[in-house]
Amino acid sequence: MWLGRAPVQITVGLAGLIALAACSTAARPPLAERLSPISAPDSAATVALTPAPVPTAVALSGLRFSTRGWKTNFSRAQVPLSEIESGGPPRDGIPPIDQPKFVSPAEVGDWLKDYEPVIAFELNGDARAYPLQILIWHEIVDDEVGSVPVVITFCPPCNTAIAFDRRVDGQALRFGTTGNLRRSDLVMWSDDPGETWWQQITGEALAGDLVGRQLTMLPAEIVSFADFKAAFPQGRILSRDTSHPRGYGSNPYVGYDNINSSPFLYSGPTDGRLPPMERVATVEVNGDTAAYPFSQLTRVHVINDMAGGTPLVVFHQGGTNSALDGPVIAASRDVGAAAVFDRSVAGNVLTFSLLGDRFVDDQTNSSVSAARPGSTSSTGVTSSVAGPSGGRGTSGRSRKPSASATMLLTCSATAMISVRPLSPMPRRNTALVCALSQ
Repeated sequence: MWLGRAPVQITVGLAGLIALAACSTAARPPLAERLSPISAPDSAATVALTPAPVPTAVALSGLRFSTRGWKTNFSRAQVPLSEIESGGPPRDGIPPIDQPKFVSPAEVGDWLKDYEPVIAFELNGDARAYPLQILIWHEIVDDEVGSVPVVITFCPPCNTAIAFDRRVDGQALRFGTTGNLRRSDLVMWSDDPGETWWQQITGEALAGDLVGRQLTMLPAEIVSFADFKAAFPQGRILSRDTSHPRGYGSNPYVGYDNINSSPFLYSGPTDGRLPPMERVATVEVNGDTAAYPFSQLTRVHVINDMAGGTPLVVFHQGGTNSALDGPVIAASRDVGAAAVFDRSVAGNVLTFSLLGDRFVDDQTNSSVSAARPGSTSSTGVTSSVAGPSGGRGTSGRSRKPSASATMLLTCSATAMISVRPLSPMPRRNTALVCALSQ
């Protein structure tokens, strides 16, 4: 059985951080919250260039960040510059990884535990895992996967893990950290001649010569290292050999994802439907956005829903630690992982429920394992995914996630996460996005 991927963007994140704009509410099943639309490019091949209104002038007085040393044309800005503020470090003070090294699962040793979170990313048959114990110290990895220049990003204050095609007009850009945040989300910069600034959660250019452009999001998701190995036995893992001595394995944001805490340097609209730091799995389909709180997912584990006219199923399983809980990630609490899939197969809409540790569809009694890929269903057809990855039993080929991100609900809305296609399910990852692009 093959669950198909829907053109959706999903992320696991904190509910409050992503509501950068007011989110409208509509009738919704009790386990989900309806959010205002979030635009996400559905092309995965090259950069999507999205026109946007460009202010003719921007006041540069009273800024909460330094413009010294930047070539950026701040008179071309997509948002009020007053919304951007310094997070403390200077440009690339949180150093991006520009020449990443990788090891095989067998070469990892015991420095990465099975239940530690990694960003799973696969493109053109090239599968890689980026451990959050490394990304939490670097936030950006400029890489080339499957012969495509990509940038893998992680914003700790939002808990968003998002991958982008880093080409603009056919030119591969190098991305770094500005040391600034906008509504608690990472503001990146690129090495184009005008040193454009970019919003991590949307991939939109915020200020500089490339304002009006938007990077193409690619499928990525946060899963446990064990699930990555099960899904991609030949996959490669980002090495700790980064040339930057850091406390890999430790968490510099101890207790940050406590649901009773407040987002870091967040100023903007808020949404009272959920606590700001609630983890949510959000999905955007055809302009329709919904958020699924982890507080509900951890109790029911499976939700059948509709979004943007597409039948979806949201799965949640335990076994993935938080990177933002205790001082040591390997000893932090289990928050699990979420994945979203399109539950229509061959014109039939399936309904899933949890039976033991398996997700079973009520129509054919076929099962999908959220723990191991390539498992066999009751009909003898391969139909499982490791975490949020899906496999196609009819052909024996697996389909990977479409855009993904993982984050905390620290913005005021929900988190985005992207999913990958499963035979009858859409794929996605979960993060928290309500209207950061507004």
